[in-house]
Formats: sequence, C-alpha cells, structure tokens
Amino acid sequence: QVQPVESGGGLVQAGGSLRLSCAASGRTFSNYAMGWFRQAPGKEREFVAGISRSASSTAYADSVKGRFTISRVNAKNTVYLQMNSLKPEDTAVYHCATLPWYGSRNPGDYWGPGTQVTVSS
Repeated sequence: QVQPVESGGGLVQAGGSLRLSCAASGRTFSNYAMGWFRQAPGKEREFVAGISRSASSTAYADSVKGRFTISRVNAKNTVYLQMNSLKPEDTAVYHCATLPWYGSRNPGDYWGPGTQVTVSS
C-alpha cells in the first residue's frame, strides 16, 4: 500500500516556476508507476505527467510538454514535478497518484489529497 502526500504548491506569477513534491509512505513505492494529475474548478481531472517505476520513461500532456518535468527518487519514496514557464491556465489542485501501469492516463488505487497551485497574470 502507498499513501501519497503532495507539497510545494503556492501562488506564483505567470512565467514563474514551482517544484511539487510527492512523498509516498509504504515499502512498495518503487513497484508503482506514478503520475501527476490536476483539477481546476468546474473542469474535469486532467493527466499532467507520468513516470515509469525505474524512471526510465516519462510522458506528458501536450499542454505542459516542454515546460514541466517529472522525476522520482525511489530511495526517498518521492516523485517531483518541476513546473516552469507557468501560465494562468495551469491554476489547479495538483494530485499525485499511482498509475495502474506506465502509460495509463487514469489514476490507480492510491491518490493524494492535493496541493493548490495558483498562477496570477
């Protein structure tokens, strides 16, 4: 079992950067592909980025490709999302979650409470 908890959100101006962290409890963290998702008020949940168990492969939504980078350190049970060149449309609650398999764009069984990211224009 894995319980993700996100941190690092906040208020930033357009063009700025933030790094989100997701610390996951449990001894089996490295067994899971992991992903970041976001949800803005009144909008559906959106896949942002995914990373394979060994970090050898990553995938991104077209809307963030070239601006966001997902990474992980299995020894620390942590996944990161580096967000650069932020835009107001990136404003959302960001969630970390396990993926049922790498390449899935839907979350798996374990989902964190989220961290708010607000980008001002």
